[in-house]
Amino acid sequence: MNFSAADLDAIGLTLKLASLTTVLLLLLATPLAWWLARTTSRWRAPIGAVVALPLVLPPTVLGFYLLVTLGPNGPGGQLTQFLGLGTLTFTFTGLLMGSLVYSLPFAVQPLQHAFEGIGTRPMEVAATLRARPLDAFLTVALPLARPGFVTAAILTFAHTVGEFGVVLMIGGNIPGQTRVVSTQIYGHVEAMEYAQAHWLAGGMLLFSFVVLLGLGLLNRRSARVLL
Repeated sequence: MNFSAADLDAIGLTLKLASLTTVLLLLLATPLAWWLARTTSRWRAPIGAVVALPLVLPPTVLGFYLLVTLGPNGPGGQLTQFLGLGTLTFTFTGLLMGSLVYSLPFAVQPLQHAFEGIGTRPMEVAATLRARPLDAFLTVALPLARPGFVTAAILTFAHTVGEFGVVLMIGGNIPGQTRVVSTQIYGHVEAMEYAQAHWLAGGMLLFSFVVLLGLGLLNRRSARVLL
């Protein structure tokens, strides 16, 4: 493979960003998905709609509002400056925050569907055995929802790898700090370096195919287990 040092740096940063985003989102999305799957609150629909917004909003719109929020005049930017952290725009931390927002539905929705698929019966049985709610969740719900966790992790990781609009708006294209694979390809095309762009774009194409193939096989295997 004919990858330059800049390409390898972008690949490494992309993998770092996708890994951190996946781990953090699984931690954040699990209680939220459990609540959405079990609650009868009137807030369920509005909160579910907010979670799903990144699915329909253009990435540049989402990136713009994140840029305004985290910028020096936005509420997030003023808070971080007050705390002595400076502004998070055009930094890796800001990029990570944007990725968490942008990939949120890809973590929450598979987990929510998995929790809904469990039904209420297993938790009721655990309650009759005097298991505390937290113990029942950890020992019953989480193991039963494992396919949902696998799907959520794969989709979140892959979606983060493919980010472009949000990345460019909130992180820019700073080498070694915010330049990921998607913006590196964009830079190659702008510089008319099509050969280098082909290597990275082809790698992304292969990666996307493997992800979709893996998800298809996983869904088929899960369906057979249920049968």
